Amino acid sequence: MKIQDLAKLAGVSPATVSRAFNRHPNIREDVRQRILELAQQHGYRPRTSAKTRRVAVILPDHEIYPIRNCLEMVMTAIAHELPRRGFSIEVLPLGNLDRLGSMPCSGAIAVGAEPDDFAGWAERFPCPLVLVDRAPGRPGRMVHSVRSDENQGMALAIGHLKARGCRAVGCIVHGAAGHGNVDARCAAIRRALVAHGLPADDACIRVSQDEGYVNVIGGMLRQGVDALFCPGGNAGIIAAFALAQFNRRVPEDVSLLASENLQFSRLATPPQSTIAQDHLGLANLVADILDAYRDGLLPEAERVLPYKLIPRASVRPSG
Repeated sequence: MKIQDLAKLAGVSPATVSRAFNRHPNIREDVRQRILELAQQHGYRPRTSAKTRRVAVILPDHEIYPIRNCLEMVMTAIAHELPRRGFSIEVLPLGNLDRLGSMPCSGAIAVGAEPDDFAGWAERFPCPLVLVDRAPGRPGRMVHSVRSDENQGMALAIGHLKARGCRAVGCIVHGAAGHGNVDARCAAIRRALVAHGLPADDACIRVSQDEGYVNVIGGMLRQGVDALFCPGGNAGIIAAFALAQFNRRVPEDVSLLASENLQFSRLATPPQSTIAQDHLGLANLVADILDAYRDGLLPEAERVLPYKLIPRASVRPSG
């Protein structure tokens, strides 16, 4: 269907149709809604101008833990890098995804959402989608992934604790099994523990949400762990609270390594050793993929960046 056909159905001019899709202020809301509804009924999709640099950032429409802290850091990076590359950003809740069909966009970015939420993407929307901090699963056409290397990051953390003399590491992955990166992290941690000759049974690797976190740490302390590795969410804050409740000093009694939280890790007492994702690097990869489409190129389906280690005082010195 052409824009002229939709205009005829709606009883307006093609210019009015164009204004409806571009949210022009001089068009009545009832007219705009009628045009959008007719477009959806008849499968009309606005052509994206070569000059369009608008990107829809799709966010969860309800509170999701433990990804909130990660989501905030990713969004900060996206808001910094994409405008610098000439893109404008419009935030769209996941529950309003159908609205994307009426927005002229050069691409969409999904943060903190699961790949299954976007099944059949290319058949529904005429722009590429980039999943941030998620493996692509079974990617369809025009669906891409930029993420951190969970295998490398978990191995980096366990290797650091082993090098500092830790011999019994308790690992609590913040989240719920089957969601986000939890299963990938658990598997990567187990491989790293085995590779370094450290205990790697189920008692050493647990998954927990906020409510049970303190009790899980208490159980690990009773087993005699000398270090805790707590990736995901705000786990560093909760782990520090739990250790204080059990009268354990960091790092004299227990070394602690968590995921970087910009608002907390370096200001904790003592400052927390962390593994950190390259959020600015991820945002740049997103922009690279969107630019590739504009240049008529087909970018890779998946791009992966390494974690980095930030050693601080919460892990005891070797020896």
